[in-house]
Amino acid sequence: MAQAAEQMLDRWSGGVCPFEAGWRKVMMWAFIITDGLLFAGLLGSYGYARIMSARWPDQAAVFDLRLIALMTFILISSSATMANAVGAARDEGARRSVSLRWLLLTILGGAAFLGMQAYEWTHLIGAGARLDGNPWGDPLFASYFFILTGFHGTHVLIGVIVLTALAIRWQKRLASREGVELAGLYWHFVDLVWVFIFTLFYLV
Repeated sequence: MAQAAEQMLDRWSGGVCPFEAGWRKVMMWAFIITDGLLFAGLLGSYGYARIMSARWPDQAAVFDLRLIALMTFILISSSATMANAVGAARDEGARRSVSLRWLLLTILGGAAFLGMQAYEWTHLIGAGARLDGNPWGDPLFASYFFILTGFHGTHVLIGVIVLTALAIRWQKRLASREGVELAGLYWHFVDLVWVFIFTLFYLV
């Protein structure tokens, strides 16, 4: 008992990461938690604005929900390919080309999502949507659309850039397995945030 208590004290006395997690993973989790709280604040603010609105637009009349569903499917599928990339990177018996192939598929999925989001933005801007107004009702509708999807799209763009750099470094044997895992954590977080945006902004 005393030995276990001594080991616990040593673990928290400095120099050892909690739960055997490296400092990079701890910092990634800290970023994910704080960024998740920021998205939660934005979605909470959106929910309040919608409840208080007397004429919130009908999403089905504004958006092509088939396109949004396809975007969601592609992004969730890219989360699966990212998981396969992490699994192949952890498997010391697997060839590096296997993980690289899954990374490239993930990058392709992220790029496809961004392309469709750019098309959606172009379509809505052409229909009259602006940060300060729109032709469908409450002016905050367009404001929250651009803020939520734009902020998330920026995260996807950053992820695609990071994954591209990671794929190049992985092919040159400069990236570590931990680097692939950290990139996977970020990508899964981005995908999870989109599930909330898709559900709360486009469907509910």
